[in-house]
Amino acid sequence: MKEINLTISGLELDFDTARAMATTLAEQDDQETMLVAWYDESTNNHSPCCVKCQIGDTPGWEVYGRNHGGRLRIDINDGAYIFIQT
Repeated sequence: MKEINLTISGLELDFDTARAMATTLAEQDDQETMLVAWYDESTNNHSPCCVKCQIGDTPGWEVYGRNHGGRLRIDINDGAYIFIQT
């Protein structure tokens, strides 16, 4: 899986804005993309909620994303928002 790290300054991000940025990045190579997993540090919410999928220190939502077609892991502002896209 390709990892993209993005730092945004000068703009207060919310989940929807960060998700839109991740989708725009994922669409750069003219492939159809779908969000398969995500994490929002400010609320400690993530999807999917598959605790049983956790492997070692890797959270279940991330394991799920990697194993369900995730080709991009987009990390915005050092873990504030993480999106796994096909």
